[in-house]
Amino acid sequence: MKTKLKLNKKKFIPVSIPHVSNKDIGIVNKVLKKGWISSDGPEVKLFENEFSKKIKRKYSIAVSNGTAALEVAIKALNIKKNDEVIIPNFTIISNALAVVKQNAKPVLVDCDIDTWNIKIEDIEKKINKRTKAIIITHIYSFANDMDKILKICKKNKIFLIEDAAEVIGLKYKNKMCGSFGDISTFSFYANKQLTTGEGGMISTNNKKLYDSCKTLRNLCFGKKQRFNHDDIGWNYRITNIQAALGLGQLERLNSVVKRKMEIGNYYFQRLSKNKNIYITPPKISYSKNIYWVVGIVIKNKKVLASKIIKKLNNFGIGARPFFWPMHEQDIFKKMKIFPKKKYPNSSYLGRYGFYIPSFLKISNSEMNYIISKINKLL
Repeated sequence: MKTKLKLNKKKFIPVSIPHVSNKDIGIVNKVLKKGWISSDGPEVKLFENEFSKKIKRKYSIAVSNGTAALEVAIKALNIKKNDEVIIPNFTIISNALAVVKQNAKPVLVDCDIDTWNIKIEDIEKKINKRTKAIIITHIYSFANDMDKILKICKKNKIFLIEDAAEVIGLKYKNKMCGSFGDISTFSFYANKQLTTGEGGMISTNNKKLYDSCKTLRNLCFGKKQRFNHDDIGWNYRITNIQAALGLGQLERLNSVVKRKMEIGNYYFQRLSKNKNIYITPPKISYSKNIYWVVGIVIKNKKVLASKIIKKLNNFGIGARPFFWPMHEQDIFKKMKIFPKKKYPNSSYLGRYGFYIPSFLKISNSEMNYIISKINKLL
């Protein structure tokens, strides 16, 4: 039995493997040798500047992770108690947490069943006089239709927070995702197109928001007397070591995005013929598919994704479930912050959606093996 377990572990194909090049390692080693390891190092500012150039924004503020970026963004926009912020129901819990932690109210909108992004036609139904902002998260594959969303925000005079954590490097109509919001957020977690291990970024064209975010990420130190603090902030700084790694990763972002699209297209060409599942196509009318993850949705409601994930694991294949919808989260049920309404698309994706290995170095033979097992199981 021990030999068998060891063999399975050796052959296991994980969902994600971060790609760190020798050049990345060299950049980090250089910083370590210089002794610049804290958040005060020069690479932090350089990383912020280079990131701003890449996505065509005036200002960027590096933070400790994508969740921190959302929390700082919400407070920088002066979202307060009893204010309402519209968020996708099908998303990472960080969207809701950032709102709840400011004692504001998250208001849910279901997702589109095909793109998995927020259902745009339902947004205005949730807007009222207490609505101050909307968080638009680009989920897994495609950009949101930003022209429509910007029109809604302008008409109703609400802030747009653009969560581009999962689509770094993707464009919407030749403009980078993350360049549309009043304030935008990114994540550099290990499974992202650009990674610093942990880490994130806030970007904006608004100098006032930039200044606010800078002080909020750094404990709101006093301007006249350093340790006499001006506000309630966070220690959400990024280290100079992480920033150095980010600079190396940023240089090859275009090639990473290209490779992710190649992997997704390879899967699509071979799995889209299976009528028992749905896999998003390489492009739609307004967006290419970045395939941050290669997601699959089971059409047969008698077969839960959790069962398929276990069977794939037995075959030595990593797989992960989709996001669990916000209105079904245990913590939010306890808090009773969401009315008892149905969000059928989010509920469906949460139960029948899963994603498969798509790391940069995955081979065709590995993908063919995964494809054969999925087709066998479904």
